[in-house]
Amino acid sequence: MSTPLSEKEILSMLRNPQTQRQAFGIIVKQYSEQLYWQVRRIVLNHDDADDVMQNALLKAWNSIDTFRSDSKLSTWLYRIAINESLDFVRKNKRITAVSADNEQAGIANMLLADRYFDGDEAQAKLQAAIALLPDVQRTVFNLRYYDDLKYSEISRMLNTSEGALKASYHIAVKKIAEYLKQHD
Repeated sequence: MSTPLSEKEILSMLRNPQTQRQAFGIIVKQYSEQLYWQVRRIVLNHDDADDVMQNALLKAWNSIDTFRSDSKLSTWLYRIAINESLDFVRKNKRITAVSADNEQAGIANMLLADRYFDGDEAQAKLQAAIALLPDVQRTVFNLRYYDDLKYSEISRMLNTSEGALKASYHIAVKKIAEYLKQHD
C-alpha cells in the first residue's frame, strides 16, 4: 500500500492542469471515508449519505480552482460535506414535518432497519438523540466527539468562534444525556 500524499503534494498536483484530475482522484481516495462518516452522522441513512457525498465531491471538483489554501484542504472538504449534509437535512425536514415523538421513534427505527447500521439499540438511541439536536449543535458534537477535532479546527470549518462552539457542544451533551435518561 502506498503512502498517502501530503496536502502540499496534492495541492501542487491540483495547480497543474495535467495532473489535476489525478490529484482529485487522490483526494477522493484519501478523504472519502472520513467525509462519508461525517456526512453519515448528520444524515443517518447510508443511501442518503452516499448521495450527499457525491454532491459534496462534485461541488468540490467544480470549485477546486477557487480553493485559495487559506485553510487546510481537509478543512475545506469537511466544510463542503457538512454544508451539503445540513442542506439535505433542512430540505428533508421541510418535506417530512412530524411531531417530536414520532421523529424520535422514526429515527431509531430507521437506524435499526438500515442494513448498513451495525449498532445495537443503545447506539440507535444515541444517534436518535444526536439527530434531534439543532443542526449546529449536532455538527459540533459530531466533529468534537467522533472526529476528536480541536475547537480551533472546527472554528475554521464552520466559520464561528471557539467560545460559541464550546457552548454548543456543552448544550448538546446536556440534551443528549437528558434524552438518554428519559428514554432509558
